[in-house]
Order: sequence, then C-alpha cells, then structure tokens
Amino acid sequence: MTHVLLLGAGKIGSCISHLLASTGEYSVTVADRDPDLLSYIPRDEAEVRELDVADPARLREAMAGMDMAVSALPFYLNAGVAEAARDAGVHYFDLTEDVETTRRVRAIADGAGTAFMPQCGLAPGFVSVVAYDLAARFNSLRDVHMRVGALPMFPDNALKYNLTWSTDGLINEYCNLCEAIHEGQRREVLALEGLEHFSLDGITYEAFNTSGGLGTLCDTLAERVEELNYKTVRYPGHRDLVKLLAEDLRLGQRRALFKDVLENAIPVTKQDVVLVFVTVSGLQEGRLTQDSFAKKVYSGTIGGKLWSAIQITTAAGACAMVDLLRAGKLPQRGFVRQEDAGLSDFLANRFGRYYA
Repeated sequence: MTHVLLLGAGKIGSCISHLLASTGEYSVTVADRDPDLLSYIPRDEAEVRELDVADPARLREAMAGMDMAVSALPFYLNAGVAEAARDAGVHYFDLTEDVETTRRVRAIADGAGTAFMPQCGLAPGFVSVVAYDLAARFNSLRDVHMRVGALPMFPDNALKYNLTWSTDGLINEYCNLCEAIHEGQRREVLALEGLEHFSLDGITYEAFNTSGGLGTLCDTLAERVEELNYKTVRYPGHRDLVKLLAEDLRLGQRRALFKDVLENAIPVTKQDVVLVFVTVSGLQEGRLTQDSFAKKVYSGTIGGKLWSAIQITTAAGACAMVDLLRAGKLPQRGFVRQEDAGLSDFLANRFGRYYA
C-alpha cells in the first residue's frame, strides 16, 4: 500500500482522491483548511484532515509516514509544500502552471533523495509528453506548436466561456509573461498576443499566447528547435474581451478584483470538452515532414459521479505520473520533467487511459 498525502480538496483534488483510492493500492489522506470542501470527500475512499499548509510544523507532521505528497493547492503554496516534502523524504507532485514556482521547486529538488515532479496535469503536463514524443521522431526539428483548451460545450455568454478550474491559475495564464523559442532563441512574449485561428472537426477556434503551458520544454529542446510555443484555445472573440478586461480596464494589475469579477459573473460547468492539438515539423529521412496529435476528451461519469473534462484530464495526468513513479518508470530522485515519461507508458497506464 502506497500512502499519499493529497493537499487540496477542491475540484481537481477530489477527482485525484477518487481515482487513486479506487485502485485499492493507495491509502489517501486528503488535507485542506476548508472543512466544507473536506465534507464532500467520501470517507470510504480517503481519510480527511483539516490542515492549513501555512503552518510549517503541522504540514511536516502531516507528511510523517507518507510515501508521496500531491499538491492540488493554489500555485503560491507549492514551494512551502515542496520544502516540507524534502524534509520528510517524500516524493512530491503538483499541478502548477506558474513558471517561477516551478523554478523554486527545481531548486528545492537539487540533491534530494526523492523525486520532485511539478506541473503534472494537462498543460503543463500531458501536452509536454505528447510534444516531446512527436519531436523525438524527427532527425532535426523546425516547429513545435502546442495548443490546448478547456471549453464549455454550450457557451451562452459574451466570453463564450465557463470557469472549469482554478481562477487564480487562469488569471496567471492571461497576465504573466510566456516562454517561447523564436528563430532558435529563447524569448519571453506577451500573454494574449499571437492570435491565430484554426478549425478542427468542423469547428473554428482561436488560440493565443498564455503563460506556463510549455513546462520545461524550453530547456529540453533548447538549440534543437527553431520555433516552440504554447497557446490556449478558445472560441473566437474570447481573446479580445479578456484583453479588454486585463489590459484596457487594467484588471491584470488588480488580480483579486479580476478574480472576484470572474467568479461572480461566469458560472462553472461540468459540461465541457478538453482539446489537445500538437503539431511538430522538421526533417524525417531528409524530407520536411509534419506530424500531429489531436484529441478531444469530454466530461463523463466515473464511479457513479459526473466529472468535468478538465477534472478528468488534470487529475488523470497527475495520477498517471504518481503511478509511473511507483512502478519505477520515472526517475526516483531529484527534479523530474513531464517529458521524462514516455507517451506509450502514459497512455497504457490505468489513469493515462482517459486520454487514450
């Protein structure tokens, strides 16, 4: 039995808890400071513990006897959790999209005797596994384009969007600088720029720069690729309205207000679809060639409960990495990248199969 401390009982944390506990091979303890959220965790699936991770002593106490710690907390809490995991000798996983937080976790992992794997989930996460697998098929690379979106199936507002995950993370994506490689040089580009349109399965989408989705691929593919970028997918018109809010009305500089506006105006939904579209071009056998991966994942019922597509894909991504580490298919110590997981291993995994 593998003992897991899962921090965060929100939308993604509750799904991670269910998936891990359903195997009968993981003993899960779910910790959160909000007793209301903990009340939704079935007691036959996991133990629950009221805990404020801002209290270092109590956090380290909760780590005792654990094999792994999985953080489904807001990004700004993860560095403290990673430090506690290192002190306790516990493997560490998180879902962060925040670039600076990942850098801090990487520094904490230096010389550690256990594995530290941030950015598990969808994007960053699974999309990096796909992109690296495609890139490995080429003798030399030209372009790696990664496009991911979590979209409502039935949009009925001007933004053509519903909240599906962390609002803090969403605002980060829209407001922080974005990593990219352009003409072989590593760059930082502005979020909400680089607008493009494409069609898939007869539906037109737009895509634009957002922060965090590349994970560690800028490091991994440096000096090997001419163009590497990540863009978020939305229905046409969404980017212009977000740009109005974030830049023209300057809510990007008042993020607490931005969050309050979104959460009080845009409803959540479990009727969503996650779109993953990765295209890589380069030389194969001396010929310029393109290879692509396209996938849509829909909301669905697991264990008698309806889960949104973003819950399923994000939780499955994290659980697959936990499972692969447990099976010895990932490095067992130090900083571990998403692209250290093989795509075939991921899709064959009992949690990765939700993408298959």
